[in-house]
Amino acid sequence: MNKKTFALLSVLVILSLALSACGAKKSDQVEVFSWWTGGGEAAGLEAMIKVFKAQNPGIEFVNAAVAGGAGTNARAVLATRLQAGDPPDSWQGHAGQELIGTYVAGKQIEPLNGLYDAEGWLSVMPKTLIPLISKDGNIYSVPVNIHRANVLWYNPKVLADNNVAVPTTMDEWFAAMETLKTAGVTPLALGEQWTKMHLLETVLLGTLGADKYNGLWDGSTDWGSAEVKTALDNYAKTLTYANSDSASLSWQDASQLVINGDAAFNVMGDWAEGYFRELGKAPKTDYGWAPTPGSVGVFQFLSDSFVLAVGAPHRDAANAWLKVAGSKAGQEAFNPVKGSICARTDCDKSLFGEYLQSAMDDWASNTVVGSLTHGVVANDSWKSEIDTALGLFIQNGDVAAFQNALVAACKASGPCK
Repeated sequence: MNKKTFALLSVLVILSLALSACGAKKSDQVEVFSWWTGGGEAAGLEAMIKVFKAQNPGIEFVNAAVAGGAGTNARAVLATRLQAGDPPDSWQGHAGQELIGTYVAGKQIEPLNGLYDAEGWLSVMPKTLIPLISKDGNIYSVPVNIHRANVLWYNPKVLADNNVAVPTTMDEWFAAMETLKTAGVTPLALGEQWTKMHLLETVLLGTLGADKYNGLWDGSTDWGSAEVKTALDNYAKTLTYANSDSASLSWQDASQLVINGDAAFNVMGDWAEGYFRELGKAPKTDYGWAPTPGSVGVFQFLSDSFVLAVGAPHRDAANAWLKVAGSKAGQEAFNPVKGSICARTDCDKSLFGEYLQSAMDDWASNTVVGSLTHGVVANDSWKSEIDTALGLFIQNGDVAAFQNALVAACKASGPCK
């Protein structure tokens, strides 16, 4: 081999190595997938990203958030990516059956027991929460917050102007909404379909009570029973008091109708409070809150968490993100802005506003039940069948057909036999 040939081969080898390095995935980034794109949600995520960047200045944070539908759109995009073998490093998932019945069952996420041991998280996470993110002794996600689903938001001035008291029972709520409707006020603000499922779960809870509501999800309450029929009748009646343009509105749009005085009530999780605060609104003046009618003393909860993908392209960076998500600093930055309380039990209560402090007290003292819409009580297949049945009901208003479809959904994908 002459010198020219040797030199040429050397150059080719160097170019080959350089091209291989360029084609490899960057090790100094982490891609995190969520559906937090607006309101206090996006602001809260940015606050936690700021903590991450301060602790990990050499890692680029890739925010792969997808908007719409309380995560419905994002989970569809995520499912496509997972099927294609292109997972993000970490993604948002709700604690409960969404996590266990979907991602764990699909072997798509890794256990995090070692991280929990190293960070000491078992001593600061609620004992009620760990079973909802665990399977066969393995812990699969890092919870960042606790949200309350069963919140009735209201405009204090609209109620006062119409001599309407804050309702605590379903009958009181119907009477209040009838008074408001007669006065020409839109009683209830609703948005797109997922907000109607959110309303459905609160009406089921308010009509059935905590024990029988829980029974819907473990098979001990019959979906075909007379008491469920009463709950569905109540739901159908509730919808008659809602704004006619709900299908075209986001949850923020619906919440803003209450803030602006264009509607009296809105049923939404307490991320709405983060949105109200972002708009500069004052608690007890611009907005008030109460448990949804019939659910006083019950905390219908959900929890956002983050996971580690099997085959994560940037595994070490993903673990760095999870450490921040589970840390006191990360959760104290995130939750007061997001409109939620920490999953950790050692956060500084003084960092939180009046509403969230009341939510902390209720979380510690109320009966706790799980959310349907936000992944706690039903796996994705069962929830999807319920959503399909709900969509048909919204179109045709046939309560009997709706109930039959819910019975069939429980038999197909739930515990009913």
